[in-house]
Amino acid sequence: MNKLILANLLHRPMRSIISILAVSIEVVMILSIVGIFMGMLDDSKERTNGIGADLVVSPSNASFMNGMSGAAMSVKLTDVFRRMPHVAVASPVISDFSMTSSVEVLYGIDYPSYNALKPFVFLSGGPFKNAYDLIVDDVFARSGPGHQVGDTIMIFNHAFRICGIVESGKGSRKLVPLETLGSLMGTDGKASVIYLKSDDPANIDLIRSEIHATRGLEGYKVLTMADLLALYTPSRIPGFNLALNVVITIAVVVGFLVIFQSMYTAVLERTREIGILKSLGSSKLTIVSVVLRETAVLAVAGVILGIGAAFALREMLHVRFSTFSFELTAAWVGWGALIAFSGALCGALYPAWMASRKDPIDALAYE
Repeated sequence: MNKLILANLLHRPMRSIISILAVSIEVVMILSIVGIFMGMLDDSKERTNGIGADLVVSPSNASFMNGMSGAAMSVKLTDVFRRMPHVAVASPVISDFSMTSSVEVLYGIDYPSYNALKPFVFLSGGPFKNAYDLIVDDVFARSGPGHQVGDTIMIFNHAFRICGIVESGKGSRKLVPLETLGSLMGTDGKASVIYLKSDDPANIDLIRSEIHATRGLEGYKVLTMADLLALYTPSRIPGFNLALNVVITIAVVVGFLVIFQSMYTAVLERTREIGILKSLGSSKLTIVSVVLRETAVLAVAGVILGIGAAFALREMLHVRFSTFSFELTAAWVGWGALIAFSGALCGALYPAWMASRKDPIDALAYE
């Protein structure tokens, strides 16, 4: 039977190749959208964790995702927080989500206080000296043709000079002076969030209680960095589950229809072969297993090809967009393979059932 199955697949190479490609495309579609979303999420989580703050204060209606809520807080609140007991550092930040040339979040920072949260590690250059200076991290500096201190980058149609290159992990890959970004965005004197560092981690709850007890600050959202990072999950990303379900559904339908068409046609073309098998005593279950085993071989080949293509796509994107994160986890690779394999077998169920019901006398007389 195994030789018969292999011979049937090799006898119709184009149909087999198309079926394998359909399953592989299904796998690539699933792993790509998951890899892109999870990569962006985990990368943002890692860089947010590297800011060095203990608490983050934001308006009550602000999104936990940096850059999604504009700048709605007064920078003057920074002085209020600095006067509170146990607050060692208060640093206002404007974050702006941009898709101009790539998906990124630009930070406007007050350099002295932001550096006090956790000092920058400069690989070259140094802090801001002028309003239109720019600090970038080493990942961005290596992207594209490469960037060096003194290079000019356009932001909001203004030329910014790279004054320093730092180790990655300080929130954004691009940081500009707070006042400059506020002026360009039309949000002078405003901030998106204010990061706080305590004099002792044991006093974090005391700081949060003090903020909520201060008149005018009752409605502000105060999260520890641990609480904030815990929100970086797929279910918290607007539209993630919907997009994932839509892509999975489309991928499964494509794979299902191609496998169904392929095996249905194969059954019609092999009517005499099925009649011979049944006349030799093969049961309905045996006929079903032959069709399903052929499908399983195609599905396994398609899954392997799809996984390989997904990893190749990740490397291509990394070369073309070095700041872009594409994450492939073992769990999602397994889920993608299982979904594609199951969809292919489901697509072959009806053709297999149809083959098992053929009358051996009619099949042998078929021309």
